Amino acid sequence: MEYREDALNPRVLENRHGAKVSYVVLGEGPRTLMLANGLGGRLYTWEPLVRALPAGYRVISWDYRGLFDSTPPTGRRWMSVDEHAADALAILDAEGIDRAVFCGWSMGVQVSLEATVQAPERVAGLVLLNGTYGHVFSSGLQPAVRLPFAGQYLHALVEYVADHPTVARAIGHLAPHFMHPAVAFFWLVSGTRPSAMQPLLARYLREVFGDTTFSNYLRLFQELDAHSVLHHLREITAPALVVSGGWDWLTPAYQSARIAERLPHAEYMALTRASHFVLLERPETVIPAVMRFFDGRARW
Repeated sequence: MEYREDALNPRVLENRHGAKVSYVVLGEGPRTLMLANGLGGRLYTWEPLVRALPAGYRVISWDYRGLFDSTPPTGRRWMSVDEHAADALAILDAEGIDRAVFCGWSMGVQVSLEATVQAPERVAGLVLLNGTYGHVFSSGLQPAVRLPFAGQYLHALVEYVADHPTVARAIGHLAPHFMHPAVAFFWLVSGTRPSAMQPLLARYLREVFGDTTFSNYLRLFQELDAHSVLHHLREITAPALVVSGGWDWLTPAYQSARIAERLPHAEYMALTRASHFVLLERPETVIPAVMRFFDGRARW
């Protein structure tokens, strides 16, 4: 499928909480993919998969409430994961689409699982990359052993940064200095070329630390911790492909393994030489597995 940023024509959906949700539609055909982004990522993080799609696919991606081209709702209570999932289903309604495969990365895993809980008949399958079922502060940045009471300290840290704009601006100024070490990390872990990761990380940092985005970004971190579908997983009958990275510190692989263990119809792919960006780091492995899932297991 052709992918050109300058050819994207965003559409807008107004929801019941006063937010205007921006989304894009690429291609046309009987197979629809709902791409649920990570926290801070956009459609460009899915580019390898989008380019690999043959004719007959329609791709939809949207900006979460309060991020990028989507406006915040009238109250912060309406920024929960439940509401982002409801937006995805409303977009399907607006486009006249009955069923789609939900592809989630990072935050998008929770959004995709929540959408499946809300409307299981609308989900033809799940592709879940680098994610968890919920309560992210209990496992994030804890790749091996989870620390007691980590969640309450992370909430306090997020709220401190949100309440002190000068601290947030300082973090924004410092963040680009960590880009080169991060690129080196990806190269050491997965062999990903620096020329491939550096532009993506530069854009990611630039957009996340934008003046109109960062405070909502922090709030969504808290909403991800407040949310969980662990108790629903064994009731989800949609076929699923779950992929983890062995060096993923943000959403450690044991979280993905637990999702796959509890979903009745899940296939689990654990990539040792990958971190939090499995699609970008290991496209030669991930994309064929995803295409096999689309052709052989998804219930279109």
